Amino acid sequence: MASSVSSQQDQVLVEAHSSARILTLNRPKQLNALSFQMISRLLELFFAYEEDPNVKLVILKGKGRAFCAGGDVAAVVRDTRAGANFFLKEYTLNYLMATYIKPQVSILNGIVMGGGAGASLHGRFRVATENSVFAMPETALGLFPDVGASYFLSRLPGFFGEYVGLTGSRLDGAEMLACGLATHFVPSAKLPMLEAALYEVDSSDLVIISSIIDQYCEQPSLKEQSVYNRLDVIDRCFSQKTVEEILSTLEREVVHQMDGWISATIQTLKKASPTSLKISLRSIREGRLQGVGPCLVREYRIVCHVMRGELSKDFFEGCRAILLDKDRNPKWEPSKLELIADSTVDCYFSKVNIEEWEDLKLPTRSKFNLPPYVIAKL
Repeated sequence: MASSVSSQQDQVLVEAHSSARILTLNRPKQLNALSFQMISRLLELFFAYEEDPNVKLVILKGKGRAFCAGGDVAAVVRDTRAGANFFLKEYTLNYLMATYIKPQVSILNGIVMGGGAGASLHGRFRVATENSVFAMPETALGLFPDVGASYFLSRLPGFFGEYVGLTGSRLDGAEMLACGLATHFVPSAKLPMLEAALYEVDSSDLVIISSIIDQYCEQPSLKEQSVYNRLDVIDRCFSQKTVEEILSTLEREVVHQMDGWISATIQTLKKASPTSLKISLRSIREGRLQGVGPCLVREYRIVCHVMRGELSKDFFEGCRAILLDKDRNPKWEPSKLELIADSTVDCYFSKVNIEEWEDLKLPTRSKFNLPPYVIAKL
């Protein structure tokens, strides 16, 4: 038991400076991939800090060249029931962060993918740098953008969220700021000064905290080849009703434009799990009309069906091909979009009618005086 507690504490380092608490994800060799122990520790700390009047600000960052490269899914696939519990804890943490009454400043100086996005983007302040690399690469793994991604991706400009979620496209810090995934951009050289200033803030006032971050901000320029400069094409293609229609629209575009980026996007979609693509598109579309809580409840239903493997075993095959054997040649089943019936997709969104696979029960937040920006998410 003592070693387990020690492991939790070693994987999340805690510092206290005045009324600020600094949490550092500390698995640098694994790019700070979230283990069950890390998620449990973060939940424990966030719950405790919310009740502690001496804590006014939480800063979250990662050690090494990553903020967090995602959940430790290689560990998840070994035991489906333990895997479901992993996601239950992770989604509960996502909800707590999304509805937190105290400001969370996430310093995204490196890789921010999958579960790392869930541990940061729900917070009030997200600071990108020139080292930031964001992606939701789940469709290549036979999974789907989860951790509340159907909430935050669906709120990006136009249909950019569908594009990012289906393709797993990587965004840099300037693109994160432009589309709203980041709230600020601070050059990495200025981060020590920013952190030192935040340590002294002694306030939960959003205006004060934002003004401090603003002092170290820069307005980065998008690269000429940035995907964000292609929003018109993305909106034309990714606004289509089905994945098949998205692909056929992209194929018509490439005939007219002979654009290498469009060709690469088509190939990326064709390499992804067809089942994952269909689930992902529907999930993001439903997320446009739902608050963050219902999004996470729906995503938990989907991930339980994924973990049970009765409708498709693509997640296990994707983990084998990408993470374990690393042959990068997954054999998806069904192998084509047209082989997946709408009724099969419907099943992923239904409650699992087995007693030990219950719906996600989110923590009650009504006892807190939630700030307006939190209430807007509900």
